[in-house]
Amino acid sequence: MHSAVMEMLKKYNCVNTDDYKNGLKEIIQEIALLGLYRSDFFNTAAFYGGSALRIFYGLNRFSEDLDFSLLEPDGNFDIGSFCEAIKDELGAYGFSMNVEKKIKSFDSNIESAFIKGNTKIQIMDISSEIPGIAKLHKNEKIRIKLEIDTNPPAEAGYEVKYQLIPVPYSVKLFDKPSLFSGKLHAILCRNWDGGRSKGRDLYDYLWYLSQNTEPNLKHLSERMKQTGHLKNGESITTGELKVILADKFETIDFKAMKADVEPFIKDKRELALWSKEFFISVTKDNL
Repeated sequence: MHSAVMEMLKKYNCVNTDDYKNGLKEIIQEIALLGLYRSDFFNTAAFYGGSALRIFYGLNRFSEDLDFSLLEPDGNFDIGSFCEAIKDELGAYGFSMNVEKKIKSFDSNIESAFIKGNTKIQIMDISSEIPGIAKLHKNEKIRIKLEIDTNPPAEAGYEVKYQLIPVPYSVKLFDKPSLFSGKLHAILCRNWDGGRSKGRDLYDYLWYLSQNTEPNLKHLSERMKQTGHLKNGESITTGELKVILADKFETIDFKAMKADVEPFIKDKRELALWSKEFFISVTKDNL
């Protein structure tokens, strides 16, 4: 394994196979960002979502996917043109991964691709003495989805962040108020039926509150208009936001939410207070 990857792994203090799996997955995400930077992807797109929070703001949970939004609508955008750059960058750091565009089965504003590789092979390239590696199925895959919104809602704010490892590079991403608005939209408007429960959304929501982040309400309003949750000409205020969040928390299955987020955090005690009463109270006092 490349020496830079070994150095990056040190910050995870890995003691078991799950630690190495999570650490390697995040390192692959960061090297993918480096490949996108080298291919000038961030001239036309910005990074957002849970992985952006984790990598650039220190969110204390792992995230599965890489989410991006174009800076301007472009129905002809093709993520396939960037897949080779990501694959080449990963290969340069010792990762044998496939990067493939997902073929759409229906018309949508989302372009997708997947980074895939054999989990056991990647870990054994580090060491065959890692506790629990023998129990890993030989065909288990590391799988990271990339999604790009090609019809971005308006009024987002952006900033540029820098990374020094494995080499210096920069990423354009949504600023924190706009990131918060994206998370609020997910909580309020995501279809949580049919197994789509996202306790990770609620975990991130509490993180934003703990950081005293004020949401970009203009951007949230544009997102809600785009999905039909607000009419054109309407906008949402902080007072209205608190009311509809409280209504949402009344309907949530918090047991399911905890089960969703537990695999992505180390200390399950963080979830002990989760209940509708807790979320309604902290929203009233901190939003």
